[in-house]
Amino acid sequence: MGLNNLYLLNTVIAGIGIAFLLILGCIVYISRKNRKALLKMAFTDPLTEGNNINAFQLKCRQLLKHSAPCTYSIVFINIRGFKHINENFGTEAGNETLKYIYTVIERHLQEDEIVARSETDHFFLCLHENRKEQVHSRLEEIVNDIASFNGRENVHYIINLAQGVYIVEEPELDIKIIVGRAIAACEHQTGEEICAFFNNQLVIKMNREAELNGLFEESIQNHDFQIYLQPKIRLENQMLGGAEALVRWIHPERGMIYPSDFIPLFESNGKICTLDIYMFEEVCKLVQRWFKEKKQVIPISVNLSRLHMKNPDFLEEFVAIKEKYQIPDGIIEFEMLESVFFDTQQIILVKKVIQDMHKHGFLCSLDDFGFGYSSLALLNEFDVDTIKLDRQFFADTMNEKSWKIISSLVRLADSLNISVVAEGIETKEQLTCLREIKCGMVQGYIYSKPLSIDVFENWSVNFGKTSI
Repeated sequence: MGLNNLYLLNTVIAGIGIAFLLILGCIVYISRKNRKALLKMAFTDPLTEGNNINAFQLKCRQLLKHSAPCTYSIVFINIRGFKHINENFGTEAGNETLKYIYTVIERHLQEDEIVARSETDHFFLCLHENRKEQVHSRLEEIVNDIASFNGRENVHYIINLAQGVYIVEEPELDIKIIVGRAIAACEHQTGEEICAFFNNQLVIKMNREAELNGLFEESIQNHDFQIYLQPKIRLENQMLGGAEALVRWIHPERGMIYPSDFIPLFESNGKICTLDIYMFEEVCKLVQRWFKEKKQVIPISVNLSRLHMKNPDFLEEFVAIKEKYQIPDGIIEFEMLESVFFDTQQIILVKKVIQDMHKHGFLCSLDDFGFGYSSLALLNEFDVDTIKLDRQFFADTMNEKSWKIISSLVRLADSLNISVVAEGIETKEQLTCLREIKCGMVQGYIYSKPLSIDVFENWSVNFGKTSI
């Protein structure tokens, strides 16, 4: 091979080598760039451009790995009613709110502290604090700073935050368990608390709730949930005018489980809808039996959770059960808390539901009228058959102003052809005042506590033989 050919071959080989190195360099560069992009996608919240939950968990693991117990606190923050902001003011306003909250929290962080946004309206913090008082103080500062957003021009909504805290006593736990404890504390926050802390009492409560949830399906099948009836008495003639069906959970091993222990739980997890349908069918069975045995048949009211409103066609199942047991119209009344009527997102749906109730022979009652939100506009807006005056109206029989309000409500309802039931009546003084203002019906311990079906049937036969 000549020198020229050898030189040419070496040049080609060198060129190929350089090209290979250039290609390899490009591949490495692109790979690194893609890796950075992938890492950014994996650990960055696209809205706030800050940490997402993956970054939060990773950084927390690193912090907690070498920390002593009770060195850090994990905080979970939830924006109450954020859906309302998005639906009424648009996603742009919602996004601005989220970015603002993230920025404020970040501004309050110290060294070795972390904030992240998770899901739509959830935030997590890792604070280098181990005393409740200090955590309270830090969170109060953050909340007050966030509250300045409420005073902005053209901002017509309030940012309301729920907070749960877990002071990390066991840093060796899986980070998901640690985060879960902060979430659990938030979910069990009461109205009086600025923020809720995870503690042993909460563990006991959660274990009890888990136990009740586990018993639910079997208890439905075994009919452990039983009807208790509390009578409603017509003051005009001292006659039995109806009854409210209340649920009692009588478990073969646990005994009586009180409604205050399971109703809020089943409201929170949706099981209340299954329970409502079960109770409704049990009431229909009872009414059918009364007809067959030619016993006195009275109107019965059953409670209806607001959660049913999430399904616009929920009434169909109740109608089918009513027809199955051949229940005449006007016997079953649905009781709904007034909070259902004040959900602005559901006004049209609630109106239609009430129309459908009447169409299928049901009555509709507004329960706890006057408890928290009531406006007289409700009586004009919704075609209800009955209002139940909240027991708090009758707490002070000496309060003349309260009785004037009650008297006015009774007269107004009467003029609108709406029945009035005073519930929670316990004293003769209350009864005398209600007679004077011509209230229609009374429900309360002055006449009877809620009774099991057999006891109620015996009580109703003997009622009227004694006077109150």
